[in-house]
Amino acid sequence: MLQGFYSAVTGARQQMLRMDVQANNISNVNTAGYKTQVPTFQALMYGMLDGIDGAQLPKGTGSYLSGTGTDQAPGSYVETGRELDYAIVGDGYFALYEPGTGEVSFTRDGSFTLAAFPAEGQADTVYYLSDGEGRQVLNQEGYPIQVTDPMAQLPVGVFSIQYKDGLERAGSSRFLMGEKNGAVWIGDAKVQRGMLEQSNTDLATELSQVIEAQRSYSYALKMVQTADEVESTINGLTNG
Repeated sequence: MLQGFYSAVTGARQQMLRMDVQANNISNVNTAGYKTQVPTFQALMYGMLDGIDGAQLPKGTGSYLSGTGTDQAPGSYVETGRELDYAIVGDGYFALYEPGTGEVSFTRDGSFTLAAFPAEGQADTVYYLSDGEGRQVLNQEGYPIQVTDPMAQLPVGVFSIQYKDGLERAGSSRFLMGEKNGAVWIGDAKVQRGMLEQSNTDLATELSQVIEAQRSYSYALKMVQTADEVESTINGLTNG
């Protein structure tokens, strides 16, 4: 029954990790451009044993949370009226440039603002369209957008990524590309000013999955209790 203990404890721990994923989705239900994380499970050391009359009996050591995928489906759109809010209607991402590191990340969150940067070799200050954390928004040519008139329609770029699967999360709504994501090119999706794309998290679905994870967790603990009772009974018979 030691195997039963191990499988049950492993299952309980993995359900806790699953609830962490769902809790993160729920906490970001109001985060613009957020994409829901989807937990993925795999079996641990799963195999078959020979039983009576040649029957094949399944045996495993539980399951584990092998990773989390990302649901890239678009969220709903809300009109904000802000001049610096932008939403992509269609496929694509905004590109954000980090001046300090040269890193480029991608997001569907278009809640932008203005950030002041000193002009190179000059005493004047230059304003760029920013994500609010110092990253500069790129235009269609791949250059940071310098803002002289915040009321004007800005040339916000939209970029398409060849393979979205496996994009690395760099924050609640930002992603980084790797070699497996292929190429990136200028997209042709429409950019709507004064609107934002909301999180694609479905609160009802997440709450139902939390309930499912809670029940699975309680059943795993029940397995531990049952295994303990069986072990106690066997030990009692042996001692007797």
